[in-house]
Amino acid sequence: MPQVTLVPGNHVFECSTEEPILTAALRAGFLIPYGCKNGACGSCKGRIVEGEVALGNYQSTTLPELERLQGKTLFCVARPLSDVTVEARDVRKTGDVVIKTLPCRIEHLDRVVDDVTIMRVKLPANERLQFQAGQYVEFLLKDGKRRSFSMANAPHDDAHIELHIRHTPGGLFTDRVFGVTEPAMKIRDILRIEGPHGSFFLREESDKPIIMVASGTGFAPIKAIIEHMLYTSNTRPITLYWGGRRPKDLYLNHLAVAWAEKYPEQFKYVPVVSDALPEDAWTGRTGFVHRAVMQDFADLSTHQVYACGAPIVVDSARKDFMGERQLSEDDFFADSFTLAATASI
Repeated sequence: MPQVTLVPGNHVFECSTEEPILTAALRAGFLIPYGCKNGACGSCKGRIVEGEVALGNYQSTTLPELERLQGKTLFCVARPLSDVTVEARDVRKTGDVVIKTLPCRIEHLDRVVDDVTIMRVKLPANERLQFQAGQYVEFLLKDGKRRSFSMANAPHDDAHIELHIRHTPGGLFTDRVFGVTEPAMKIRDILRIEGPHGSFFLREESDKPIIMVASGTGFAPIKAIIEHMLYTSNTRPITLYWGGRRPKDLYLNHLAVAWAEKYPEQFKYVPVVSDALPEDAWTGRTGFVHRAVMQDFADLSTHQVYACGAPIVVDSARKDFMGERQLSEDDFFADSFTLAATASI
């Protein structure tokens, strides 16, 4: 069986030719950045130092041909064809976080706006899910398919798991949540989840000021991180930019406003709306949410950025912040709400 050497750190583990390097790394107890696990978001992008890999399905925009020729790869779809040495950023031990499969019961369904429902589920009385604020869980559906949603609650507040679910018309899962298809989901229904997953969580060892960029329900994991920071008395400055097409898309705007009022020295909130209608009477910031950050910050070299939401928002923020605002690649953390990749080379 091929051996994978993961640098920095020279960590060595086995990986069969039939499984992705990311899967084997997680099993061996090594956490490298990842998000979608299906070649769409680019969070797990790294470099092949030595050896050869075969790539499964991925989006060509996530790993352009030029980057592939330069030795870049996506660990979530790269399978080793020989012993390989690969380089990833931010290699960590997974520690005490254990991925579990658990039943859960729907305790709360609150449609906060026409296309967003806040769902809270309860685990069995003798079970708790250890996770880091910002991670996600996957619902395991009967046909073998999975649907991923970020946890919007911080670990200290784990009586329920809170999920912010946006309706995707025609979506196998969300159509049931919103009662479009039968059987519609209801209070006390039993579902199965697996988690925690993902590497979108606060880097506690840094003291850099934080800029958070959310679009739509990308607010969910950012809410969890902010609540974790406030609970643990982490005093790093936070500026949250939350973007939506219309004001209603900022469905917990009152919560962000309350944080800004309660913690004025630490927390600043900038709501941004791109397509307000006259009846919205919107008088706040307009345009693309990541451009609002660029209007306010000429230099991001001393900051960390946490971005979550639509792929176009995350990708644009990554490109422009690094290209025009001197943000270090090592200080950009993202959770891109992608669909499964279908393109391959």
